[in-house]
Formats: sequence, structure tokens, C-alpha cells
Amino acid sequence: MATPPFRVLYTDHGFSDVATERALIEEAGGDLVVAQCRTAEDVIEAAEGADALLVQWAPITADVIATLDRCKVLVRLGIGVDNVDLAAARAHGVPVCNVPDYCIDEVADHTLALILAATRQIGPCDSAIKAGQWKLPVALTALHALKYMTIGLVAFGRIGREVAARLNAFKCKVLVFDPALPESVIRDAGCVPATLDDVLTQSDLITLHCPSTEKTRRMINADSIAKMKKGVILVNASRGTLVDTGALAAALQSGQISAAALDVADPEPLNADSPLLKMSNVVITPHVASATPQAVQKLRTDAAGIAAMALRGEKVPNVVNGVRQD
Repeated sequence: MATPPFRVLYTDHGFSDVATERALIEEAGGDLVVAQCRTAEDVIEAAEGADALLVQWAPITADVIATLDRCKVLVRLGIGVDNVDLAAARAHGVPVCNVPDYCIDEVADHTLALILAATRQIGPCDSAIKAGQWKLPVALTALHALKYMTIGLVAFGRIGREVAARLNAFKCKVLVFDPALPESVIRDAGCVPATLDDVLTQSDLITLHCPSTEKTRRMINADSIAKMKKGVILVNASRGTLVDTGALAAALQSGQISAAALDVADPEPLNADSPLLKMSNVVITPHVASATPQAVQKLRTDAAGIAAMALRGEKVPNVVNGVRQD
């Protein structure tokens, strides 16, 4: 009797086809089952008997993980893993992997684009011209040259370091808060090691590059905003949940924050009545900082490749939840 193929569930995806993933899974002796799960209940129903999961946005809760009796690996298509209950997966012995080295340059480029859009008032100028007003539509004091600014980076991982490398060309002072790194790493990158309070109190512009965890969620809130320089600019191309949306809106209305440039929000998409959508001092892009054809292809190939490795009994890379592989 022939051995049945491994069952790999693609819980959800946003691609036009899954040919890339299917080829890699079938080569490893698997059968790719594609769903578009929106809830934990959807995943539980679809994941019965799954040997591996490929996950994009679907919620992988403790209840989901408790049903994964055969699962050899769970692979998140992305860098962040905040839609996966890592502790539950660790307790259940399921390795959770991500793709940490994709879209680094894309997000760094997009961050710089957001910084320049906010400091050079690209959005208001574009809107004014299209409305028939060939003039500077904001006060002169709203325009900034990066050379004269202090930029604060929160976290200095792969993306943060690439953002700093780009900023160095603009000759600005770059403060970096990352307690996980030796100060020498930050200094060697041409930046200044700083505490979080230093970043909050001294920066003219703050850009966020940390994951969403219990420690970092809502780290930008009414209290932390109150510590910032009046008129600071906030940039976020990391995770929307790092910022208390209500506190951000209030600070933008009061002028405590002069401008925000965002690729992420909380919630996503923003509610139609969100005040952020009506503010001329806010630039928002729809969570597309990672997007290029090259980045998406790497993401899909690497994620499916990790699942295929698990099916073949190989040790998988990028395990983020501490599950040991014997």
C-alpha cells in the first residue's frame, strides 16, 4: 500500500496562485491544501491531520495549536509572528519559524520614503497643487533638512541597521535604543547608543523597528508621547500595535506630534471614521513597505522550503519559539 502524502495546510494567503509553494511541497512528498481561514475556528476545521502549516495572517491561537497532533512545523510568511501563540506552540512541541531576512531593503527604503514625505511635506504639497494652488501649503517651519535633525531609532535589527545606513548619508545624528545589543555594534554603525528615554526626549523624529510583543505593544502612548519634544515626527513601518492610535490622534491634534508617517496601523484597515484619515499632517500607506516582486518571491520560496525541510525530517532554520530539534 502506498504511503499517503504529507498534508500541508496553507491557512491563508494573498497571492494570485500558489504554484511556487505547491512545487516545493510536492517535491518533498506533500500535498498542499489551500484555505482562506479568517478565524481560529476556520483554521481548526481546515488543519485536521496537517503535518505542517504555512500561515500568513490567520490567527493561530492556543486552541488551534492544541489540535495540531501531527504538525512538524508552523511557518509564518513574514518576519513578525504576532498572530501566532508562541508559548502554546512551544508547550505543544511545534517549532514556529519565520522568514527573517526577506524585505530588509524594501522596508528600509520605504521607511526613508516616509521620513522624507513627512519632513519635506510631500503629501500636502501634492494635494495643494492638484487643487490648483501652486504654493507652499504649510508653514515654512514644517519643512526640515535631515542634516539638522536628531533621528531616534527604536530597535536595531536588520531593518533598523539598513535605515541607519541610509540616514548616515543625510548627515543627521542617529540615536539608537536596543538593549539587546552591545553599544559597540551601534557605534560601529555610525550611530549613538541611547536609552529609550533619550530617544523620546531628544529626537526630532522617531522611527520604530521592533516586533510587537507584550513589552512593546502600545509603547507609544499618552505617557511616552508626553516625554517627546513638542513637534516631534513619528514614523512607523513596523507594527501598528506599537502605537496607541487614540493617543497618536490626540497628539497630532494638539501639535505635540507635528506629523506622522505610517505604513501600519491599529486596526488595519483603519476605521472609516478614524481622525488619522482626515489629517493633512499624516501620511499613510497600506502596509506595503515589504512589497516588491523579488521580496515576495523570496518570502514564498523560503517559507515553503522550510515546510519541505520538515517533511523530509531535516532540521529547520529560524525557529522563534525555542523548540529544540533533536
